[in-house]
Amino acid sequence: MEKPQILHMITPAKNLSPFDVNMALDAGWGHAVGYTDVEKEEVQGLIQDAIFSRGPAGAKRTGVFLGGRDMHVAMEMLQICKESMVPPFEASCFADPSGAFTTAAGMVACVEHTLEEKFSTSLQGKQVVIMGGTGPVGSTAAVLAANARAIVYILGRNKEKSEKVATLCNREYGQGTTEIRGEANEVIHELMQNTDVVLAAGAAGVQLVSAKNIESSSELKVAADVNAVPPSGVAGLDVMGNCKPIEGSGSGAVGIGALVIGNVKYQTQHRLLQKMCGAEKPTYLHFEHAFETAREIARE
Repeated sequence: MEKPQILHMITPAKNLSPFDVNMALDAGWGHAVGYTDVEKEEVQGLIQDAIFSRGPAGAKRTGVFLGGRDMHVAMEMLQICKESMVPPFEASCFADPSGAFTTAAGMVACVEHTLEEKFSTSLQGKQVVIMGGTGPVGSTAAVLAANARAIVYILGRNKEKSEKVATLCNREYGQGTTEIRGEANEVIHELMQNTDVVLAAGAAGVQLVSAKNIESSSELKVAADVNAVPPSGVAGLDVMGNCKPIEGSGSGAVGIGALVIGNVKYQTQHRLLQKMCGAEKPTYLHFEHAFETAREIARE
């Protein structure tokens, strides 16, 4: 009898996300088993218990999902997972902390596609401002946009924290070529005057980009928001807006709402979970793979 598909869902957080559990089961995993409050030092033991108990053939029908709230911890855990495999005992792994990797991938892919379709340009050389940029979605979006050769500003309440996050993102994921900078929220009005793209990735129900910010920008082309809870993170942006002109924008900017981004995020996570579920060889998925998939979906 063929062994069942089992997904071991590991998170350093107190709770496992019900969203991720639902997504896993809907993608074809027969069983989803959660492990919470997991420290990095515990990951290797969990992985090797999972693979050695099923034999090489069973290990192929075993997967690992990494959650949590921190982009960098998730990537460190993914590396530990990879190093814990003992061929031919190998399982596929997918890191998506708080859905940040797939959400950021969906947002940046939608923006990139809109720039191409509406403005015949790309992210290369564009100034991108990310509000709520120190969180997992914002920092992931910063890495993706910067690797697409944009000039990126991470904004947050504390400039020192923003600078720390920007430095870490450049060092760990920029291959020495990215330009991510950290600033405090107070400089948004000044930056918006020359900004091409603004992304709102902050807490739900908080407006981060005002109507005045939108009006003052002579270069703004696209604004995107991942917050579906009123008020919108960007003034005048409809949660269902798909490249709809933003009222009050003198530059003719268009907006991408949270539900549009959410649809791409959902499909991206679903496809990656399916890819891992059916993999003959072990695959290790993270934000780069999410972006590749989201780009395909955005162009469909």
